Amino acid sequence: MPKQPLKIATWNINSVRLRIELVKRLLSNESPDVLCLQEIKCVNDAFPLKDFHKAGYEHVAINGQKGYHGVAIASRIPFKRVDMRGFCEKGDARHVSVDLDLAGGLTVHNYYVPAGGDEPDPVVNEKFAHKLAFLREMTNWYKTHKKKSDARMVLVGDLNVAPLEHDVWSHKQLLKIVSHTPIEVELMNELIASHGWVDVMRRFVPPEEKLYSWWSYRAKDWEAADRGRRLDHIWVTPALAEAPQAMKVLKEARGWERASDHVPVIASLTL
Repeated sequence: MPKQPLKIATWNINSVRLRIELVKRLLSNESPDVLCLQEIKCVNDAFPLKDFHKAGYEHVAINGQKGYHGVAIASRIPFKRVDMRGFCEKGDARHVSVDLDLAGGLTVHNYYVPAGGDEPDPVVNEKFAHKLAFLREMTNWYKTHKKKSDARMVLVGDLNVAPLEHDVWSHKQLLKIVSHTPIEVELMNELIASHGWVDVMRRFVPPEEKLYSWWSYRAKDWEAADRGRRLDHIWVTPALAEAPQAMKVLKEARGWERASDHVPVIASLTL
């Protein structure tokens, strides 16, 4: 069992096999108790389990898919239960959750929400329509969960929405760009309200300050341009509102060799 606080990391790795050395570097440097990965881009049998086991992460829940999507949770803490939910009847591997074997219990939900394509019009863009439907289905599901005051849950992942004005490099210029459009922000706010979710990242960085977790591959010099977006999130339920003790965005990982366009976000929770 880990010493308190519990350290949880989330990272869209953009192919776990291609970037396993970067994952090992993160595990070695940051030593999270739980690592949630998105876009693993491999079937379950192709997941590099041995590397995780060697690093001390004996417990791994995988919801893989060939070449696309896929999510996984690697943990030093045993699982009492593993669950995977399908959304929008697409057959995509975009969710995995685990109940950690901790006193008082803790459920961790890991998501990869659809990116939504380029055109923010659900009539002409099926990918955007899928994204909106996915967010609505998430909201409706969490509305059915048990009483908010009792639920001990953490929700993490690449949610592909930057909801606040300073979650993007230019609010005005990105209002018509997928990930920051008013309809996406509205649906994310409804999702947050569905269970009273607490935005852990913004507990430590005020809303009026810029905060990003993703920088496009298209930028010749991503660091100099700094045209980022906060697409990756860590939320907790009201029962855990006082649990977050620290949070950091590992921005330097964007500069690692063969980096993902997302960087890890890490939170420490006292349970």
